[in-house]
Amino acid sequence: MRSVRKCSRTGCGHPAVATLTYAYADSTAVVGPLATYSEPHSYDLCEEHALRLTVPRGWEVVRHDGEFAAPEPTVDDLTALAEAVREAGRPDRPVEPPPEPERQNTGGRRGHLRVLPNPVTD
Repeated sequence: MRSVRKCSRTGCGHPAVATLTYAYADSTAVVGPLATYSEPHSYDLCEEHALRLTVPRGWEVVRHDGEFAAPEPTVDDLTALAEAVREAGRPDRPVEPPPEPERQNTGGRRGHLRVLPNPVTD
């Protein structure tokens, strides 16, 4: 299932609706609709950051005409989610036993916590 992509700007948790790429040879930044796949040399931006983007002096910004819209979930995304929920709720699904506690190692360094006996007072 595809997860929602977030804005690449530090501290921004809004969903991405646009993709920023650079054409260094042309000194151009291109802000367009959200790309289908996240690419290594592109940046996903939320609507606010896509509209407020500024570039250095001498550069040009080419922006997508129209509104940026969040991508709609596809049938594949919804089907994968339904299958995961169905699998988790199956009554005949084998239940894994909880992991056994680790045994103390008799040699070498022990863990940093120990049980100390209470001193006997008379």
